[in-house]
Amino acid sequence: MRGIVSWGTYLPYRRLDRTHITDFLGQGGGRGTRTVASYDEDTSTMGVEAARRALRATGTAPDGLLFGTVVPAYADKTNATTLHAALRLPDSVPALDLGASVRSAAAGLGFALGGGGTSLVVSADLRTGKAGSADEAAGGDAAAALLVGEGEGVVAEHLGGASATEEFLDRWRQPGEIRSKVWDDKFSELTYVGLGRQAFKRALADAGLAPDDVACVAVAAPTARIGKALAGRLGVERVAPDLTDTVGATGAAQPGLLLASMLEAAEPGQVLALVALADGAEVLLFRATDALASFRPSPTVATQLEGGAPLGYDRFLSWRGMIDLEPPRRPEPARMSGTAAARSTDWKYGFVGSRDREDGTVFMPPSRVSFDGERTDEMDPEPMADVAGTIVTFTVDRLAYSPSPPIVFAVVDFDDGGRLPIELTDTDADEVRIGSRVEMTFRRLFTADGIHNYFWKARLIRG
Repeated sequence: MRGIVSWGTYLPYRRLDRTHITDFLGQGGGRGTRTVASYDEDTSTMGVEAARRALRATGTAPDGLLFGTVVPAYADKTNATTLHAALRLPDSVPALDLGASVRSAAAGLGFALGGGGTSLVVSADLRTGKAGSADEAAGGDAAAALLVGEGEGVVAEHLGGASATEEFLDRWRQPGEIRSKVWDDKFSELTYVGLGRQAFKRALADAGLAPDDVACVAVAAPTARIGKALAGRLGVERVAPDLTDTVGATGAAQPGLLLASMLEAAEPGQVLALVALADGAEVLLFRATDALASFRPSPTVATQLEGGAPLGYDRFLSWRGMIDLEPPRRPEPARMSGTAAARSTDWKYGFVGSRDREDGTVFMPPSRVSFDGERTDEMDPEPMADVAGTIVTFTVDRLAYSPSPPIVFAVVDFDDGGRLPIELTDTDADEVRIGSRVEMTFRRLFTADGIHNYFWKARLIRG
């Protein structure tokens, strides 16, 4: 039996109320909210968060890593290697990127299901458009990770699937542009509905099923209108929410996100269908197993939807580079050294300190020499990325350079040892308190000369 072993999803903390776009510009906007990646997030950092959650939920390690996104942090460089380093996977595990299109990211799951071994399939997207555009309002930022494997731990057995491919003009973007252009919406709707129905019919035939056998179907489509038009013609009684009212259309991340959301509400024995529309159609069929009843993803999509904090449209425009706000008058950071980063990969990407074998002292960053100077290289690696901590003091810095000032720095005492001054993220200055609990998250410190300087920050554990 082969299928989904575990999953993890990530929705950014900030949410933009679409009515604020109309209030600010006098056009665009709409109803509901959309998720917004922070100024220190990109598709790689979001992918790390989703993948950490997928791996944390199971003891199974992947044999391979596939990463798909439409907006990669780098071109001419493999982005999956950043995830590989942050997840501390062995160097024998290959890490590969999947194109720069929504369909290539969705197809990655199908390739993993049709192959062997255990694969971690990660997808992330950061959707935007020109100020006041439909893409800006309807889009959303998110990431999803699905661990595919075999055995008794499978929570959703893969039953089969099908594809339908056709060359037609729907959405396109020249490399380097932030705005995707769209052809006629009605033409796209008619084309996608036809392709989706064909692929769905073939998938059911491949699995020996009828539409009545499918308990729920999720449709990931370029727009909510196209998704609803197809869902109503598939003959399945229950259609999973597409999350566009609260999250937005999340592009490459949408198929994985909708599948995870559907699995959270499923019961063992139910047949589930995922339809992904992008330059054609991909259909995947699953049956929830008994193992699903005991699987507990944390946090769930529903829990993340209940959280989050509002973001002003002016700050959104600044984070997206649409407007240039005056930064603090301090020198901008110089580019990081690739050579120095390579010498400290475990610390920089994996957040691994060291622990003295004799007295148990935890060093952050890692040290070769004991606290009393008596011993050298008598240390063990101490992974700290999943260790929570407590703020013992903090400061709000309005002078240090930041793309989104002010910066909140805190000194954190980590559980079971270790102390480190570290930047807080997803945090408003007025909500920080001494004694607040924090957890670690992989972020981007800054970008200089086209090089992203990744490291770890802390965020408040709320509730």
